[in-house]
Parts: sequence; structure tokens; C-alpha cells
Amino acid sequence: MSKLIKTQPQLLNCERTEQGYQLDLLVPHDLDYFNGHFKDGPILAGVVQLDWAISTICQQFKLSRPVKNVEVLKFQVVITPGITIRLVVEQKSQDKYLFSYHSAKGQHASGRVVFVSAE
Repeated sequence: MSKLIKTQPQLLNCERTEQGYQLDLLVPHDLDYFNGHFKDGPILAGVVQLDWAISTICQQFKLSRPVKNVEVLKFQVVITPGITIRLVVEQKSQDKYLFSYHSAKGQHASGRVVFVSAE
């Protein structure tokens, strides 16, 4: 019998804002990405945070275009198991979207995702 692999946070809330969306997410302790990253102090890898942000942008803004570039990507505070984070995604232009992760610990990460133009 295969084990269910958990790769997504638990969605607690999703709200539409003037500029985009904000999602409250619980990062589960049994998230598969914590295995081996790191044994004594697991943290959520930046590539996973970026993947979640891009997936959320595509889902909320109904995009199916590929990503062209990621700009001004910053990781400030690590995300650990069991934390509740807020993911904010905003549309800045037809092809550019901002994202940021926040919690009571401060800003965790932010960046700008540029999608291929919808010519």
C-alpha cells in the first residue's frame, strides 16, 4: 500500500482584495518536503515557496501561460512546520504578478513572476 504524499499546505481562508488575493495557509508538520530538509530543524525550501506562489497565481488569475522570468526574489525568514502563513498575490500588469509570504514572524519571502505575453 503506497503512502499518500503531502505536498500542499492546508488552505484556511482565501479572500479577494482590491489588488488580488490573500490566502491563509497552514504548513503541515507532515509535509513531504520537510523530509531531509533538515532533520534537526526542518524548513520549507525556497523552490517550494516559489512553486506554491506560481500555482496560486495561475489558479486565482486563471492563467495557463508559462513563466518567463522570476524577478526580485527574496527569502527573509524561514518557514517551519506548523506555521500559519499568509500568501498575498497581486497583478501588476498583464504579464507581471507579485507574491509575498507573511506571518507573525514577519515577511518570509517575496518576488515578481513574469509570464510569457498573451499575444
